[in-house]
Amino acid sequence: VQLQASGGGLVQAGDSLRLSCRASGSTPIKYGMGWFRQAPGKEREFVANIDWSNDRTRYADSVKGRFTISRGNAKNTINLQMNNLEPGDTAVYYCYTDVRQGGQQQRYWGPGTQVTVGP
Repeated sequence: VQLQASGGGLVQAGDSLRLSCRASGSTPIKYGMGWFRQAPGKEREFVANIDWSNDRTRYADSVKGRFTISRGNAKNTINLQMNNLEPGDTAVYYCYTDVRQGGQQQRYWGPGTQVTVGP
């Protein structure tokens, strides 16, 4: 499974960005896709995910009401619409997908895309 993210960039506080992530490969997505982020000097933290079976979404408290995760129009694609961005959202954003391989749940990560929010 390979993941490719796009859409990062440099914006000002209050602006919006949309991240996209596409999973490719022969293994079908079983459980879902989502995003983590890692700010400088901090641990990687959960941002949002979407369940592939029922489209149920989950968000970190810090982004609720500002970020929206959804399936993209293309197969095995998700989008993360980020509105009202804050400097605290500055981080490298990593998309991931959970698949089933060898009878076990396996997680694959994308290479990350930088989001920088100025004051």
